[in-house]
Amino acid sequence: MRPVVDLSVYLVLDPDLCGGAQGMIDTTRAAVQNGATCVQLRAPQWKKRELVECGRALKALLVGTGVPLIINDHADVCLAVNAEGLHVGQDDLSPEDARAIIGSDRVLGLSVSDMDELQNVNASLVDHLGIGPIFSTATKKDAGSALGIEGFAALARLKPCPVVAIGSVKTPIVADLMHAGADGVAVVSAICGQPDPAAATRQLANAVANARL
Repeated sequence: MRPVVDLSVYLVLDPDLCGGAQGMIDTTRAAVQNGATCVQLRAPQWKKRELVECGRALKALLVGTGVPLIINDHADVCLAVNAEGLHVGQDDLSPEDARAIIGSDRVLGLSVSDMDELQNVNASLVDHLGIGPIFSTATKKDAGSALGIEGFAALARLKPCPVVAIGSVKTPIVADLMHAGADGVAVVSAICGQPDPAAATRQLANAVANARL
């Protein structure tokens, strides 16, 4: 049985912003101690051996926290580090192929950026969606056109499974996104590379919690 992931504050790690593997580990530690509920390892320029080594270090760090580790793109890395889940984009492995590789006990996330992609989601295969980008983002060069909050809301109203908003998400718009149908927010630069990742995470977690009141 697949775990239920708390998507409230979904941290997507960036090796450039964090300053390499150790920086991602340190950022993860600070974030998880201050409200991050899910962590994704994303390093598209890295070789797989680097991903596996960092993934195992992150997995060891997260033991006992209840916070799952999600691997971006690479199903083989997901299995090698025994991560709780995998996240794929529209140009990566299909959800059918990804599910066949990772099995039925791991979480599978999928990126969605428009209505056509949303309507093609098979909720029997996919556990949650990352909908975005909300605004243009420098951390993902191949991201689609910005949706804005209204565009996000239009997709979130039809969500077949839980969704996180992603793409230049910052604390001041968290409440708007939650009220628009987000089950959580996925962030990169709002935590990675911040002078105080712990404080940045607390602000995001508080904003999510307050939006649910």
